[in-house]
Amino acid sequence: MTNIPETGRTPRVQIRLVVIQILVLSLLGTLGGRLWYLQIREGAAYQKEASGNHVQQVVAPAVRGAILDARGVPLADNETRLVVSASRTELLRQKDDGKAVLTKLAGVLGMSPEEVMLKVRLCDAKTPQPCWNGSPYQPIPITDEATPKQALQIRERSEDFPGITAEPEAVRRYPSPGKANTAQVLGYLSPVTDDEIQQAKDSDSPYLRSDMVGRSGLERQYDKELRGKAGVTRYEVDNLGRVIGKAESDAAEPGANLVTSIDSRVQRVAEFELDKAMKTARQQFDKITGTNYKADSGAVVVMEAKTGRVVAMASAPTYDPNVWVGGISAKDYQALTGKNSDYPLLNRAIQGQSAPGSTFKVVSTAAAVEAGYTWNGGYPCTSSYSVGNQVFKNFEGENFGPISLGRALEVSCDTVFYGLAHNEWKKDGGINPKKGQPKDYFFKAAHQFGLGKETGIDLPNEVTGRVPDRQWKQAYWEANKDAWCKSGKKDGSYVEKIAYENCLEGNQMRAGDEINYSIGQGDTLVTPIQEAVIYGALANGGTMYTPTLGKAVISADGKTVQEIKPKAHGKLPINQAALKGMDDALAGVVTRGTAAWKFGGWPQNKIPLHAKTGTAEVYGKQTTSWLATYSKDYTVIMTIAQAGTGSGASGEAVRNIYNALYGVQADGSIDNKKALLPTPQKGLPKVRTDGTITSPKISDDPVKDVLTSPSPSAPADGTPPAATTPPGTGNSNTRRRRPRRRGGRRMLT
Repeated sequence: MTNIPETGRTPRVQIRLVVIQILVLSLLGTLGGRLWYLQIREGAAYQKEASGNHVQQVVAPAVRGAILDARGVPLADNETRLVVSASRTELLRQKDDGKAVLTKLAGVLGMSPEEVMLKVRLCDAKTPQPCWNGSPYQPIPITDEATPKQALQIRERSEDFPGITAEPEAVRRYPSPGKANTAQVLGYLSPVTDDEIQQAKDSDSPYLRSDMVGRSGLERQYDKELRGKAGVTRYEVDNLGRVIGKAESDAAEPGANLVTSIDSRVQRVAEFELDKAMKTARQQFDKITGTNYKADSGAVVVMEAKTGRVVAMASAPTYDPNVWVGGISAKDYQALTGKNSDYPLLNRAIQGQSAPGSTFKVVSTAAAVEAGYTWNGGYPCTSSYSVGNQVFKNFEGENFGPISLGRALEVSCDTVFYGLAHNEWKKDGGINPKKGQPKDYFFKAAHQFGLGKETGIDLPNEVTGRVPDRQWKQAYWEANKDAWCKSGKKDGSYVEKIAYENCLEGNQMRAGDEINYSIGQGDTLVTPIQEAVIYGALANGGTMYTPTLGKAVISADGKTVQEIKPKAHGKLPINQAALKGMDDALAGVVTRGTAAWKFGGWPQNKIPLHAKTGTAEVYGKQTTSWLATYSKDYTVIMTIAQAGTGSGASGEAVRNIYNALYGVQADGSIDNKKALLPTPQKGLPKVRTDGTITSPKISDDPVKDVLTSPSPSAPADGTPPAATTPPGTGNSNTRRRRPRRRGGRRMLT
């Protein structure tokens, strides 16, 4: 008979109980260890994290730094406006979620209740604008255009408007000093996006949801410096979002001020003269199209020749940058971006690109010298130049006989450059060069002059232009071959014939390509700022400077000054003897060449001017006017699309800009008191410790007198000068060449 313990437990049962006890004790030990780890070892960290879940931030935006001209006159600053805001937290505490209060507020502000309510709703993936994309604990602005009477109503009857505030706040302003617009240079602001917040989260300058950031121009380029650091106040809230205490706060730090090289007086003159030249061009008749010129866009650049600093930059059409302040309306946005807007948001000084016409001949001249052609060689300036079965004519069949390269620049003789380019094309092996054989002096020179790439100006979204060399032709052909082959016809229309030729051999460098390229036609594209760099280098002896608008960044208290020094990035590929010859020739353009009829009476012996005119043909459009000029101090470039000839459309305007700079009067005398900037601006404006800036009074500027005085190149009664060419000047810019094929100008030779 088996012995059973008094407990009634068998050995097997006892073993099981022991195992269970061990497991229970192990679990208790593990749980206790975990509790010790969470509550004691890591307790402080978790307590801090838990506390953070109940802390909300209220942001006080930093005052954005001002953008100043070279003398300290504000181009963009801030003004105090009465801003009406709503606290969403306070509104949600009310029985109807604040609808009655918002309806009452709409009546005071002259807005519809729906409009106000849409502004305070929170943005999400399903909620369209308008809505609030910031923190729900941040005061939500309803309007920044409240009148003192409206603000007083809200504040005096605060019990009727719980959660509503009317406070003065700093709002961005573009004051247009002296009526200088500068819109495309300055840019504009808009609220930060979620993507931008995430991208900058780990940077040294993270965004807050309340931030306004630069979207274009200097506002974007120098956004980090201008933005400053927002102030943050942290509040403790319960699980219902009610504030139960204040945690801590960080004071806001105002943004720094950006001093630019822009002179607002010269900027105003440049904008005025560009607008006037475009209006005048629209009154002129184009014999080719049988209509008046459209003159639909243009640009001016005034740059210091020895530093690359931009003194004025105008682009037309333009707009009022204040339309972006406080949020742009749908109507205004459509006016700026619609099909019929002419796209005023574009800064055509750095984003407008077109064929340069004869202004490109300085590049071709340098290429010819590099290729071994002597400066004073007798190059035939014939009435026409034949290649295969195609004849390229000079202006009105002019024939100057054998001339030097300098004289070819003065009279803008096309056939000289045709011959030089064609000879080099043949030396390079013609249409089927051997591998590695082409010297391509003409294309190489363009790259050495900085074309086909960005200048590096301190503005966003600069375009590169185009040098149509062999590499570009091959890539362009590969990208478009299928479309050309599909649409091309050997015996079809003009466009279909071009497509057919491009399909067969669009990747080959033909004689016609290089010939047209040599005079700035064909597929070559340049921007006004690129031309300014080139002609600035011609003015200063051959150094190419990176153009800049920023001159210094000065802290809000004026104690820290970070200067932006001029930077050279290369030398022109031309020896000093040829450079001197080119300088003399371009001076001759003003005194006896293609621009002489617009610069008669200019005090050349006191202020030597140099110029090159250009009239670029664009397939399907009217000609583009180019005028590139320089003095010892400045480079002035003007271009107007669909406006006619280089000197005809732009000559008087460019001269008037020089008149304003140097104080040149109608009789050719110089009045130093009326000179806006006879020498480049030196030094920097002073920012005082209280944030105020030393700057001259705008009313003291003599701009009005400059703009209303008669032009030396026009009769005193204000009638335009006769558009005639002085005998023997060879004004190639009144020419009407036969249309050339855009996109290649193909010749089967």
